Parts: sequence; structure tokens; C-alpha cells
Amino acid sequence: MKYKHAQELIEFINKSPSAFQCCKNINIKLSQLGFTELLESDSWDLKQNGKYFITKNDSSVIAFIYGENTENGFSIAAAHMDSPCAAIKPNSEITAENAYIKLNTEVYGGAILSTWFDRPLALCGRVILKNDDILKPKSVILNINKPIAVIPNLAIHLNREINNGYKYDKQNDISPIISILNDSLEKDNYLLNLISDEIKVDKSEIIDFELYLYEYEKGCITGLKNEFISASRLDDLMMCFNIFKAFTNKIDNISNKTRVMYFSDNEEIGSETSQGAKSSFLKDTLKRICLCNGKNDSYYIALSNSVIISADLAHALHPNHNDKTDPTNRPVLGSGICLKYSANQKYSTNSLSAAIFSEICSKAQIKFQKFANHSNITGGSTIGPMLASEFSIPVIDMGAPILSMHSIRELGCVSDNYDCLKFFEEFYKF
Repeated sequence: MKYKHAQELIEFINKSPSAFQCCKNINIKLSQLGFTELLESDSWDLKQNGKYFITKNDSSVIAFIYGENTENGFSIAAAHMDSPCAAIKPNSEITAENAYIKLNTEVYGGAILSTWFDRPLALCGRVILKNDDILKPKSVILNINKPIAVIPNLAIHLNREINNGYKYDKQNDISPIISILNDSLEKDNYLLNLISDEIKVDKSEIIDFELYLYEYEKGCITGLKNEFISASRLDDLMMCFNIFKAFTNKIDNISNKTRVMYFSDNEEIGSETSQGAKSSFLKDTLKRICLCNGKNDSYYIALSNSVIISADLAHALHPNHNDKTDPTNRPVLGSGICLKYSANQKYSTNSLSAAIFSEICSKAQIKFQKFANHSNITGGSTIGPMLASEFSIPVIDMGAPILSMHSIRELGCVSDNYDCLKFFEEFYKF
């Protein structure tokens, strides 16, 4: 069961190279399961125990099952769909030394740059096309799932410091080559031709695009006992996958709470976008759900009975660098999911939300570990604190331990992945 669940995670990741593909695939599955898509521009007429979803920018999604009474509150599990990568800049084609064609990129988020070299890279994202209504251009989700680019390392003979702490230049080093220049290539339209061929439209119809490189090679299960998951984008698609599975496993069960699944974009760059967790997207959606109840104060009553799970991954103890880990809160792979603490509120867990988390784990019959950053090391944050400050309700920051976070290929654990599913299934019972 655990091995099969890990294989399903890898398949989910393979189909979700960016937030655009992840959002699209989730929406398709929700529709197949009987969820009705809502539009911000329409009036909402929600039915008791009805199943609904709404998207923002093609890259964030909220799904919910309307409870018996909205004032009973929301059970919200939240994660993010974006990951560090290399984004393609406008006017991206560069002819190098009249020999190669390469792409001009910008690093998105906190990527470990060295891991992106000498690997076959594919391309994905969103393409915007002309429409008769100029205020509503057409959107096409694109995935060129083939190895079209590579960022070559400079040979050690020409860079003797490569193993002594070489500082990568984000502008010059992170430029993948995509072809060799010859007379058959149309000048300055290499990428545009590729896109138009892939989506089968005339290139004159293409207005703009948001494209990202990703690792072409697929994830796998590894280790002497098949205990590890090696894959791109475990952060944070492992959480998205398990929340989605738990949310949809028993969708017809009647609940007195409104169950909510929230996946945002742009967490890796601060969430300050219209589709990020700092936007009003979640708040506006929850308010509109409560407005269908017909009472002016239903939203505020609902919040007083609500809880949010901020699900993001945690740093596991590294076997070669134990000095980077807190001396008493150092989770390891295979020993359970993590509850994340920070006195400076980089994570939103407090003693109240920790107690809720502990009880859920107890009922789910799973073990958990506690994580805190080494006091001399500033760790990352999550969407938890911004949601806590926005809604003023208990927010639990949790996740699963992994190694190589923000590498092009991260390392997680089969059993921890399965425990995440059990945790979220138990959470949605309340």
C-alpha cells in the first residue's frame, strides 16, 4: 500500500511540472468527481453538501464541500504548487558565438543552482493567445515534455575552483543551450516556432507566455528496501497530492463543517501576487460561501470554529551535516511527519494548534516528530504565518521531512508520504 501510494505521488509529480499543469490536472479530476466549477463573475447558489471549486490565474485552486451549516466552521488544508526553477525571460533567444542558440533565464525562487547543470530539461507553462475580447485573452497550458535544453558545466580544466565553493552567476551560468545555429533556423523565432508547433496555432496569434524549465527525467523509488522517493518538486507537491487524495477519498460523507482544499501559487517568491497566499483569494471565497447562508455575521462565526493546516515540507537531519540541525528537534526520514515550530513565527504553530495536531495524529494512529531550526540558521517560512495573520484562527504548520530541499531532485520517504495521507484523512473527518 505504501509503495503504491509513493508510485502514485511520482506520477502526480510527473504530470505537474509547474503550478499551471498541477492546477489544470486537479481541476480535471475534480470535474470528473462531480465538483462544479464556480466563477468569480457569477452569482453563487450553493447546495448543502454540494461540491465546488474555483481557480485564480490558472495556477491556484480552492475546492470545498459545502457543509450542513457554514457557521460550524471550515476545515482548511493548504499547500503551494510552485517550486524553484529557471523561468524564461521575454526576448529570450541568444545567439552565442555564432554557433549555439541559448535561452535567457531568470531564477525563480531559491533553487540550488548546481543541481540544474548537465541534465536534460523540458519546458512548460502558459501561453496567451489573441481573442476578440481584448480584456479576456485566451489561455493555453503548455507542456513540451521532451528534452530540449541543457545547461552545460564548464569543464574542471577551465574552472579549477568548481569544487571549492564556486559562485554561480545567475545571468551568465544559468543559460541553457537548445540548438546549434544553422541556416535552417529562422532568426529570432526559435522559441516562438516551438510553441506554435506544439499548440498548433499560428505564431501571430501568440501574445505572450510564462514558461519554465524543469527536469525531464522522472522520479523513482530508491534505497535498499525501496524506502526513499527521489523526485523533483516534492516541495510542495507531496503535500498537494496527499491533501487532494484525502479530500476526495470520501467526498460523499456528510460533514457538519465545510471542508476546504486550498493550493496557492508563488509561495517560493513571497506569495505577494493575485494568486498567492497573501492575496484575498481564499478570504473572498470563504466570505462568499458564508453569504449563501443569508446572515451577515456567518463568516465571523464560521472562523471562530475553523482551523487551517499549512502543509509544507521540513528539513530532515542530514547524515553528513548534523551540525546544521537543532540539537533536540531533528526529524529523520521514516520516523513520521513533522510539526514545525518557530519562536519568531516563521511557522505558525503554537501550543494550541500543536495540541490539535497531536490529537489528529493520535486518532490517525501515526507518529510525528517536532522540527525547529538551528538557532544560528535562518530557515525558510511557509504560507502559515500569512494565513494566521489574515484569519486570526489556529494554524498548524506541518509537513514531512526531506533531504536536498530546493535541489532539482529532492529525497523523501515512502512511509512518511503514506502517513501524510492518513493525517489529512483524519483531519477531514472533523
